[in-house]
Amino acid sequence: MHHHGYAWVGEKRTFDDEAVRRPPHPHPPPPAGPSDAVAQRLLDRYREVVAEFAVTDLPPMQTAHWLLKPASTVRGTWSEPKEAGAWLADRLAEYASRFAHGPERDPARLALLSRVAVERSAWGGDVSLGHYLTGTLFHSVALVTCSPNRTDPALPCPLKGD
Repeated sequence: MHHHGYAWVGEKRTFDDEAVRRPPHPHPPPPAGPSDAVAQRLLDRYREVVAEFAVTDLPPMQTAHWLLKPASTVRGTWSEPKEAGAWLADRLAEYASRFAHGPERDPARLALLSRVAVERSAWGGDVSLGHYLTGTLFHSVALVTCSPNRTDPALPCPLKGD
């Protein structure tokens, strides 16, 4: 068992596009007929979402689905939960001064989040945190257990050899 770290900062409105944050449904919709404009638009949107999910670093709706993203989205890999928790603590500290909600900046709160992340990672759980930043930005950071993932043990590891 090991843990991958993921981080994303971007426009909140981009984060809110939930369709792109979901993996493709295993069964594509039926093809649209030549005169069915609505069905064709739905099919085109489905194809767009399928293409974007596979390549974007936008956080998925379900934390475990980070494992379906390209290996290039992995920001670090650790076999020890404490090391993964230290990375998460560093990401929180890096952005804490920009958290839009003042109480979320509290160092004691950030230390607690890191400790809980270590505890959860130790038993194979995933961790996902998100914070609104000043302006219109959103910060997302996650630790995902791999080989196997408790939520979905069939998910592949994005990095070969792990």
